[in-house]
Amino acid sequence: MSPDPGRAPATSFHEPRAAPGTLIARGLGRGRASECAGASPAVRGYGIYTFPNSFFRYEGEWKGGKTHGLGCLVDQDGNVYRGSFHSNKQHGQGHVAFRNGDTYDGDWVRGQRQGHGVLRCADGSTYEGQWHSDVFSGLGSMAHCSGVVYRGMWINGHPVARAARIVILGPEMTCVAAGSSFPVCVQLQQEDGAVAESEDGRVLRVSAGVRYVQLPAHSDVCFFHVDQDRREAPIQTPFGFECIAYPLSSASLGSPEPRAAPESTRDLGAALTSDALHGRGDTPGDLPAGGRSACCPEDCRRVERGRAEFLDIRLGPPPPGYHPIPFLDCLSKKASSRPGGDLGPRTGAPTVRDPPGGSRPDGAAGAGPRTEAFPGDYVIMVQDVTAPPFLGHTLPTAFQHLRVSVKGPGQQPPVPGEDPKAQN
Repeated sequence: MSPDPGRAPATSFHEPRAAPGTLIARGLGRGRASECAGASPAVRGYGIYTFPNSFFRYEGEWKGGKTHGLGCLVDQDGNVYRGSFHSNKQHGQGHVAFRNGDTYDGDWVRGQRQGHGVLRCADGSTYEGQWHSDVFSGLGSMAHCSGVVYRGMWINGHPVARAARIVILGPEMTCVAAGSSFPVCVQLQQEDGAVAESEDGRVLRVSAGVRYVQLPAHSDVCFFHVDQDRREAPIQTPFGFECIAYPLSSASLGSPEPRAAPESTRDLGAALTSDALHGRGDTPGDLPAGGRSACCPEDCRRVERGRAEFLDIRLGPPPPGYHPIPFLDCLSKKASSRPGGDLGPRTGAPTVRDPPGGSRPDGAAGAGPRTEAFPGDYVIMVQDVTAPPFLGHTLPTAFQHLRVSVKGPGQQPPVPGEDPKAQN
């Protein structure tokens, strides 16, 4: 659907102008063909008028030499209007079938859609409500082909109470214990901060990232060393640091591979149909007409009255190809559950440890694969992956800073690159 559907060029109707053409009048008019500049003022009743460009053609009732009453008009673009006319203009009730497949049924005033009407678009989107000067204006509802439904006021073709941003509720930084689950509650908010309760059906996807750290003395060292074939571009966050994709794990989300934030409309559409997004490789069917979807990817939620919830979210263990680096000794001490190994001050450069499952942060042999995230700084991201975007607009991604500690919210791990004593 056009980003400006109330004034879409494909749904405009060309009005015929008086020009020499052929008129065949019947009934109360003169029953003969004639060449004339417009219809004769004496013509009234029923007639067929073919314009010289051979595209414009009117068949219907006349009064005083003008189209007046019920009739059918085909314009130069192939759009077909059937309904009421008044003084050469569509006026009253009418139906138009546009060449692009859209249709409109409703009120017309002096050649423009005005009053109450229903626009059904070829892509499956539908608008029903009030019109003024050929655009959506007043109370109306739209069922978009993406599944989004908006009910409320429209002005000049645009929804007044449309969502402008995604907001993750809670503090900017949340502290959780390693291995614990947490909810992510989301609101869609308007420009003025009010909840966009007029919107239903946007698809939001939750994902995570781990802080990307480069130590000053070793520019190629970060919190996780990532294998070359799994590296993606770091994601910029509003917290003054970058992050790299990290997997989430829960009863509903499973254990998807880490994915970076989509940056384009094409990426968003691909994300909605990708195996990684669906978790188990399920691909939903096409959205039916009217924009209602029967299913949603496992790490996605559809918004209801401007709100969505992701429950039982948990950071998973480091995925294959992500190798943790114990860049701070105190972090290694806190991560260790038993004494052993060399925990004294390090003087050399940090080294890359074996992948999780082959070793523990303290250097001792592990009993099994690691099942939880390492302490550190992570980011929760909620993205608008509605496809196609509602009225051509995708909401910006929302971020929440997540700090994972060994013992719980009251025990914060040191921040990479900072003095641990400075945090006390």
